[in-house]
Amino acid sequence: MARIRTIKPEAFISESLAAVSVTAERTFFGLLTQADDQGRFRDQAAVIAGALWSLRPEHGPLEVEDDLNQLHTAGLICRYEGEDGKRYLHLVTWARHQKINRPSGSRCPACPHHEGGRPAQLAGSRHAGLTEASVSPPGVITEDSRTPRESSARNGESAGQEVFSEVSRRIPGGLTEDSVSPPGPDLGPRILDLGSPPVGGASAPAPESVSAKTLMAEYVAGCPHRPPSSFLGHLGKETAQLLAEGIDAAYVRAGLKRLRAKGLHPSVLSSLVNEVMNPPTPSGTSGHRPWTNPVDAQAAYGGEL
Repeated sequence: MARIRTIKPEAFISESLAAVSVTAERTFFGLLTQADDQGRFRDQAAVIAGALWSLRPEHGPLEVEDDLNQLHTAGLICRYEGEDGKRYLHLVTWARHQKINRPSGSRCPACPHHEGGRPAQLAGSRHAGLTEASVSPPGVITEDSRTPRESSARNGESAGQEVFSEVSRRIPGGLTEDSVSPPGPDLGPRILDLGSPPVGGASAPAPESVSAKTLMAEYVAGCPHRPPSSFLGHLGKETAQLLAEGIDAAYVRAGLKRLRAKGLHPSVLSSLVNEVMNPPTPSGTSGHRPWTNPVDAQAAYGGEL
């Protein structure tokens, strides 16, 4: 699920971003909206391409993999492998540029190169530095436990001049992961990584219909060599237009197979799909009867000769 994140004006004059291609820069900005509250995400080029480039079929998983390599070389992201054997990535400057209100725990392991292997559930949290000694016992009011309004009134400041900051919820005893979650029923982490089972008793959603991106991926997989990007872009638009008209994906898939087999231009895809949907009438089924030489012409044609 995408989240609201910030991009500083200095990003557009960043030397590190200028060292990568424009598409890699766009992928980087897209990762800002997809990463969890600790700046981590699964390192899967196909998944990232589907999330950030779904309407650009010419920029698929291979191109996104190249973007990630450029970003890793430029030091903008760090690609690493967790103890579970899965690949992850981490936005290196995340903590300096993104200030998350009530950050959720991360299901991705911490980056061993930039986060020192911190526990995933507390890494990057504003409560990570608290110890049991810093938690006030019940009934005791300390200077840190005062609300912003009480502190400003004590210092003689007016209400209009106070600066509000979120006060962490204090509980007796040691700090647990529950302290980083808002009050209310325990609904689990707000961020689920890809592949996590749905929470609750709701039935699984119905499978999505076949998309133009899926059909284009099948088309490219059937080619000995990857076609030019301009060809795939044109073909992707033709495919998306046919699906938007409500034409069954099976007809479009069959038309794409004929197009690939004959090596035709993308503009004829609609004609090939129509040929699949409405095949020509086979010879011999029409009302035409071929001429034959009868033995008895008078009996066959009567007085018409």
